[in-house]
Parts: sequence; C-alpha cells; structure tokens
Amino acid sequence: MNNNPKHRSLAEFTIMLAFMISIVAMSTDVMLPALSLIATDLELENLNDSHFTVSSLFLGFAFGQMFVGPLSDSFGRKPIVYISYIIFIVGCLLAIFATSFTVLLIGRVLQGIGAAGPRIICTAIVRDGFEGRAMARIMSFIMAVFIIVPAIAPAIGQGVIYISGWRATFVMLLAMAVISFLWFGLRQPETLPKAARREFSFKSVWSGVVEITKIRTAFGYAITTGFIFGPFLGYLGSAQAIFQETYGAGSYFALYFGMAALAIGSASLLNSALVMRFGMQFLTLCAILSGILISITFLCIVASMSGVPPLWAFMMWLIPTFFCVGILFGNLNALAMEPLGDMAGLGSAFVGATSTIISLPIGLMISDQFSGTVMPLVLGFAIFNIIALMMMNWSRSVPILTLKI
Repeated sequence: MNNNPKHRSLAEFTIMLAFMISIVAMSTDVMLPALSLIATDLELENLNDSHFTVSSLFLGFAFGQMFVGPLSDSFGRKPIVYISYIIFIVGCLLAIFATSFTVLLIGRVLQGIGAAGPRIICTAIVRDGFEGRAMARIMSFIMAVFIIVPAIAPAIGQGVIYISGWRATFVMLLAMAVISFLWFGLRQPETLPKAARREFSFKSVWSGVVEITKIRTAFGYAITTGFIFGPFLGYLGSAQAIFQETYGAGSYFALYFGMAALAIGSASLLNSALVMRFGMQFLTLCAILSGILISITFLCIVASMSGVPPLWAFMMWLIPTFFCVGILFGNLNALAMEPLGDMAGLGSAFVGATSTIISLPIGLMISDQFSGTVMPLVLGFAIFNIIALMMMNWSRSVPILTLKI
C-alpha cells in the first residue's frame, strides 16, 4: 500500500480519521447527562465533584500526548495507535466495573492516555501527506465530524442511560474503540517510512522540544490554542449544571448542548470552504476578534441581570461564540503544525500537550467558579480570548497591527 494518504480515497481517509478523533469527544460528552447519577451511585460527599470525571480524562490526555508523538516518529504511526487503543479499552473496562469514584477516575485517566494516541497521531498522519491550506482544509472536515459527534453525544447518552444505566455509556465507548481499531488496522497504510523515522531517546526528544520552542509560530500558536480551548473546557465542565440547574432544562439539556456543538461543526465546514481562498491567518483573526466583541457585549448584559440572563439570550451568545471557536480550532492547529513537517509526530504531541496543559487549569477554574450563574463562563471567554489575541499577535510572522487584510 502506498504510504501517502493523498493516493487513497480522500473521503474514507477523512471520515476514518474523524471517527478516530471523535472518540475523544464522545468520551467527554456521552456521559455528561450521567454526572449527577454517578455522584449519587458512587456516594460522593460533594456532588459538584462529579465534574472531575471530565477533567480526569483531559489529565490523562495531556500526559499521553507527551509520549505518543515522539514514539510514533521513531516506531511508526500504526504501532503506537494500536497500543493506545489497548490502553483506552482497559480504561473503559475499569470504568464499567468501578465500585468507587477513585477507580472510575483511574479508568478515565487511562481513557485519556489511550485517546491521546488516535488524536495526536491522526494530525501527524495528515501532516505526513499535506501542508498549509490543504492541511487546514482536511483538518476542518475532520473537526466538523469531530464536533457533530458531541452535538448528539448527550442525547445518545441519555438514551443509553435510560435503557441500561450510566455504565453502559462506557460499554458503547469500548465498542467504538474496537471498531475504530479494526478499521484503522485494515485500511490505513503506514505514512512514516522507516527512512524518515527519528531515533528515539529522551535526549533527542528533549532537543526536539527545545527546537520547537524556538520556532515562534509553532510555539505561539500552540499556546494560543490553549487559551482558546480553556474556556471551552470550562463550558464542558459546567454545561450540565448551567442547563439543568440554572435554567431547569431537564431532558432538553441534550438539545441545547447539541445546538451549540453544531455551531462549531458548521463553522468547521465553512472554514474548509473558505480557507483555500482567504487563508488561515485572516480567518483566525476575524474569528477571534468577533469572539471578543460578542463576549464583552454579552458580559455587560449578564452583569445587568445578576448573572442569569434568559435562556434564549444565553443561547444567542453561546451559538455565535462557538461558531467563532469552530473557525479557530482547525486553523490554529494547522498554523502551529505548518513549520513542523520534518517532525510531525513530536510536533503534534507538543502542540496538543502544550494546549491541553494550558487549557486544563483554565477549564477547571471556570467550572469550579460556577455558583448558579453564567458569569464565570462568559467572563472566562472574554478574558482568555483577549489573551489569545495578544499571543496570536506575538506568534505571527507579520503582527496584527501591521497586517494588511
């Protein structure tokens, strides 16, 4: 089989990688409707601690990212993906049979470590065969499918939980992992030939990391991605409480959650059509400036309403905000990876780990501040979008202040 994905069916290639990446999103969102049930069933003293089932996944994800990229640069993409799936499956089994919250969290950490393989190596596989705007276009398609999955994940989770209980959500994740494992193993050729592989050693990995930090665009856009993703993680950690406790949405939680997620998916699809014409930097700048303006405007409205605007007003802020996030996700990743073609595995791991390490404490801080209002979430989007804009300006080869659009 040819090791260049451009010689394969682009449709199958894109859908397969999107399905692999979507396991991360499904792992996060399918059990959101079950957070209160998990807290009750596993006898948590503080019911709000149930959000650690989300953050523990991303903790493992951040840890896993630091290793899978360099290992895939040395031993090939496919073997590391196989090992990652095995770790993910073990994590699912621990979660299925967990009798304590501690065991469940260990399972979630293992799921995160395992999910890091498909997520990071998928990006490296795309970078092995594509670059620049072409890579951004493919990543936008992948991210669109990746976002459509969590749009329906809570609804799927509610159905599964209603029929079989919250543990069945992890059975479903296990089944998805097995299907993806077989599809990837049978249909995806190795994209990194032996002649292009780097010798693995901690010294070489460290020297590669140091080299990446000296590449201003790669390092800067990785940090920018973290500041954009942080408030999004804060939303994931507090979405169930906002919709079901603050607004009393009940079973309609999945509907409202899906509407916001589809805004990201539609933006990713639109971005894939526009990026070849307008370029990544222009679209990224438009999206981040729009996000800042929308959040600052809505922040004033929220402050005048004691932190709890009407649900329709909250959705009117959330949907365009997430549309901007959808434009940013694919482009920022492609911008960070563009100068890293000769070390795509390590580069993808560095970008992913850096953005996750930055975003995780931001997300935890925002979700922990929830006290019945949407103020922490809106404020978080406003503040960290502004910080992301400043970091993006530093990252550009041509600063925003002098860029001619």
